This record gives sequence, C-alpha cells and structure tokens, in this order.
Amino acid sequence: MKEKIKVLVVDDSAVVRKILSTALNKYLDIEVVGTAPDPFVARNKILSLKPDVLTLDVEMPRMDGLTFLKKLMTYHPIPTVMVSSLTQEGCDATLKALAIGAIDFVAKPTCRLSGDVKDVIGELYTKIKVASKANIKKINNTKKQVYNKDTSRVIHSTSDGHNYTLFKGSRKIIVIGASTGGTEALKDVLIQMPPNSPAIVIVQHMPELFTRAFAKRLDSLCSITVKEGKNGDSLIQGQAILAPGNYHLRLRRSGAMYHVETNQEAPVNHQRPSVDVLFDTVAKYAGENAIGVIMTGMGSDGASGLLKMKESGAKTIAQDEDSCVVFGMPNEAIKLGAVDRIAPLQKIPENIFAFLNN
Repeated sequence: MKEKIKVLVVDDSAVVRKILSTALNKYLDIEVVGTAPDPFVARNKILSLKPDVLTLDVEMPRMDGLTFLKKLMTYHPIPTVMVSSLTQEGCDATLKALAIGAIDFVAKPTCRLSGDVKDVIGELYTKIKVASKANIKKINNTKKQVYNKDTSRVIHSTSDGHNYTLFKGSRKIIVIGASTGGTEALKDVLIQMPPNSPAIVIVQHMPELFTRAFAKRLDSLCSITVKEGKNGDSLIQGQAILAPGNYHLRLRRSGAMYHVETNQEAPVNHQRPSVDVLFDTVAKYAGENAIGVIMTGMGSDGASGLLKMKESGAKTIAQDEDSCVVFGMPNEAIKLGAVDRIAPLQKIPENIFAFLNN
C-alpha cells in the first residue's frame, strides 16, 4: 500500500485547524499527523512527527508565519503550502512567503459558506500532493541580478559572462505561462529583461487580488514596466502585462498593433486564467513574431497552445526539469514536441535574446 502524505497543519485559529485537519483526513492518501497553534509548537512537532508537507498560516502569535518560514527554509526545509487571507495584507505576505520558499498557497476558507470551504479543501488537497513531490532544494537556488529601475541601461549578468544591452526596435512579442513555483521563476526571468524589451504577456495561475499585488512587486523589481492587464490594453515595448486573476487573457491584432482582451468564460484545464487560452490566440494572431516560454507548474496547461505556436512559426522554450519546482507543464509540452529549446531557469533570458537577435 502506498504511504500516505503526512501533513502538519499550523494555524492560530482552532476552528481553521479543525476544519482543515478533519477535511484532509478524509482523503485516503493524506494523514494529518498533527496540528499546531503557533510556530513554537510547530517546531517541536516537526522534529517529532516528521511531516512531509506543512500548511502554514501567515498571521500567528509569538512568531509570524514569514519569520518562521525563513527559519524553516534555512535550517529544516519542508514543502509548505500557505493558507492566506484574501486581503491586500494577506496577498503581500503570501508573495513574500513564495519568495522565501513556500511551494504554493490557498485562500483561507471563510468558515461561513460550505461551498467555499469545500472548494478550498479540494484546492489544498491538490496542492499538498504537488508540494509533496516538489523540488524543494531548488527553490532558493536563485542568482543575484544586477538591475536598476531608474537607469536607461541595465546590465544583465549571465553565467557566460556576457552583458546584454538594449534591443533595437522589434515587432516581436514574448508570451510566458507558469503555475506552481512560477512567481519566483518569473521574477528571475523578467529581472533580466532590458527596458526596451519586446512586449511581454504573462499568465501565472493566481486568484484575484494576488495578481495585482504580484504585478506591483515585479514592477518594483524590474527595469521593464509590469502591470496587471485590463481589457483593451495595448502591447508596448518595455512593458509586461500579467493576466488578471479569474479572467482569461487573449491576444488580438489590429493592423500592426497588438492588444489584449479579457473575459470570464469557462475555465480551461481547470484554470482561469489559462495559459492555453493565451497561447492559442498568439498562434493565430502573432505566429512567427512570437516567442513562447512555458515554465514550472503542475498539470498540462499551455502545452497544446505552445504546440500551436510552434506550428505557426513561433520559437518556443521550456524550463528544464532540474530548475523547475514542478516539472508538469514544461514536461507535457516537451512530450508533445512543442519545444524548440529546453533551458535551465537562469538561461531562459539568454535563449530569448538569442531568438530575438536571430
């Protein structure tokens, strides 16, 4: 019989601890080995119970979740799924947790609506299973970049010692799809893009509010402008558009100009926004003018769309297994024959530059 995934639930709310532990224990492949009301109790239970995965609240007494996560990832790394409140403060804290090393997050159930609780538990179950297999050792292996938001020239240091300078005008566009592990992976790629980079469009699986906070965080770190997309936004050089949570994002073309459209049609591959929805329209309207990148994430969203892009003349890149937190989406694209190049995370910008310069 296959061993169950051992889970430790850490939350200061007794009600939430009860809801999560009771619901998760109903799954045949999950065993909640314990609960903890704060990080100090959690620390002792981690040592004695040896859980495979942690669910962690951000706001707790005695020591906040972010401080605890930093210590955990430094001294005793465990795959961790954050349970976050749907507030602006909760969004910001969750993004910091992902930067520290959390695998993924879910919105905390309201405890008032049974449907809401059921949906959150289902999502949490899926993410615990993914976290149990995640490449935890790779999460913090990021490379320092040299950048300055306010300068006209950015130095993009790469492993081969080459410094990439600004591009000439280009009608090319870059589209990127990511899911689990994608927030930090996207940061590592975008931080290397110069101020006059071709327009970039991104789908990262993430709910409402979180995409807005994520776009703001990226904008503060990158030399390009990063914004959450709105219906009708034009694609312009030096700007990245992030699909808003709970909305699909499609590419449209008017003459030589591109813009995006948003809608709330049914989820595709259980996702809204869906990478395939974006990639399908890029194949149709941009063709050989596009470069498609599929990055770390569970499932297969984006694989078939990337194949359509390649068949329409676009160049395509997949993140390699060793640098992925979860090698799901890139692997599915590779198996379909949708990928021109497979590259480690830190060499993805280098490969994009090579396609652009050719």
